[in-house]
Amino acid sequence: MHDIYSKLEELSESGQYPFHMPGHKRNIDSTPLKGAFRCDITEIDDFDNLHEEEGIILEAEERANRLYGAYKTFFSVNGSTAGILAAVSAIVKKNGTILAARGSHKSFYHAAFLRDLNIKYLPNKIDSEYNIPGVYTGEDVEMLLDKSIEAVFITSPTYEGRCSDLEGIAEVCHKRGIPLIVDAAHGAHFGFGKKYKIKGEYNSVPESAVKKGADVVIHSVHKTLPSMTQTALVHVSDRYPIADSVKKYMRIYQSSSPSYILMSSIDLCMKEMEEKGDDFIKTLLDYRNRIDKETEELKNIIIPGTEIIDDPAKVLIADRSGTMTGKQIYGILREEYGLQLEMAGDRIALAILSGWDTTEGIDRLIKAVTEIDSGIEAKRHRETAIDVKEIHEKNLGELPKSVMKLSEAWDSQTKETLLRKACGLISGDFINLYPPGIPLIVPGEQFSEELIEEISGYLEEELNVRGVVFKAEDREYYVKTI
Repeated sequence: MHDIYSKLEELSESGQYPFHMPGHKRNIDSTPLKGAFRCDITEIDDFDNLHEEEGIILEAEERANRLYGAYKTFFSVNGSTAGILAAVSAIVKKNGTILAARGSHKSFYHAAFLRDLNIKYLPNKIDSEYNIPGVYTGEDVEMLLDKSIEAVFITSPTYEGRCSDLEGIAEVCHKRGIPLIVDAAHGAHFGFGKKYKIKGEYNSVPESAVKKGADVVIHSVHKTLPSMTQTALVHVSDRYPIADSVKKYMRIYQSSSPSYILMSSIDLCMKEMEEKGDDFIKTLLDYRNRIDKETEELKNIIIPGTEIIDDPAKVLIADRSGTMTGKQIYGILREEYGLQLEMAGDRIALAILSGWDTTEGIDRLIKAVTEIDSGIEAKRHRETAIDVKEIHEKNLGELPKSVMKLSEAWDSQTKETLLRKACGLISGDFINLYPPGIPLIVPGEQFSEELIEEISGYLEEELNVRGVVFKAEDREYYVKTI
């Protein structure tokens, strides 16, 4: 049985001349991307078609499905974005209502826009120590389910590695006959590996959302597994007759000329995890436990462990003394130590581990945060303000007031308004911190003084705020309003 890559290799070594797309004609001298181009083809004989798979692509999807245990698994070469768009579009009818956490990825909001949906929000939870999104229980969801809700959308794990009670949420959803969609983009490695008896340390990765009862699960295989950027999986259960509908929308939201290089990358990744998944996860756990152990005595830098972060692949780095912001930690690690982290927030910097990291890289990270800690201790001008022994989640209360439907507002004509003068006006665009892209305000919602102050604070910290434009001529920030 062929995998996609071996079939592509066989073609590249054959005498077949390509009088077909793409234009580089598999000529390895056409550009510097020699290795990739020799395997880059279109849908030709014997190579199946992602949108109507019945040969090697179907076999590859079934190979992936055997690992995760869903009813159907589909490849996405347009990332988790296409999977989220397809799942929401397949399950919620136009102008329908979906229940979701505010801290959902922007692709969820794009799906809501395209389908003209009404969004009902779960409580806006946040961890007050690290200012990261909170997680949800079945009770949180159950109290907001009503006859209008057609689906529930949950992000688990979060970008920072925290997991909601998916089993409990699935149970309350299914009692009402409501499908559960889980954006598990950052959890493709969940469910792999053995469970080790390591007291007080990470001894396993969490179970996959597929096994927790979700009806559609979207995984970005490139985020934590050895696959190329833009590769993802969409898993569908057989609880509701939605697989064909999800497939229909996958055809809509993906290119009609999908990349065979990306598909072969997914397939090779699945083979790697099938053959060496236990070793991959064991290496990840060893790296994470070593980081935690060798930094636990630091006086200022804190890396929260199992008591807060469920996913060992996510390493949050914060200064508990309050001396440094996450952005400052991120900048020092990048500029002084040559360590490029995933992202920076106002309180945390985030590194992502995988089973393909190296001992040398882990050594450098431990050394760097240890030296940063010593520097803070030498310069610290106030006592530690944060008790990190337990997590404190709080409900942020009211979201910005919604006065227009998202789809109507985002299609409206907008004008540029000074951020400081936007109070009371309706936003014509999303404003969010990126990554991960969680909105501070959604089109159709009203600016308040408190929100303007919050956005201004992020700008002062030089965080990556999208949806705000700085004009050098008058040194002012502008936003789009209706």
